[in-house]
Amino acid sequence: MGPYEWSKMHNHLTEDPVVNTVISKFVARSAQGMERYGMSMAENNSSKVKWIEDTQEELMDAILYLQKLKEEMING
Repeated sequence: MGPYEWSKMHNHLTEDPVVNTVISKFVARSAQGMERYGMSMAENNSSKVKWIEDTQEELMDAILYLQKLKEEMING
């Protein structure tokens, strides 16, 4: 069962298709994390510093992705 079907079965869909897409992506990401790490976010007892470091790394990646897209839009 895919994330969309799971969300629909569990009444997690809204009237907004954009929100529904994001919900489905969160469900799929959670399943990937469970498979990869064998635990939920709630069960992860990493230190607060580790959580901050992980977030910083993710945000740095996001900035790079945005810069790449911006350059492509400007330069064609």
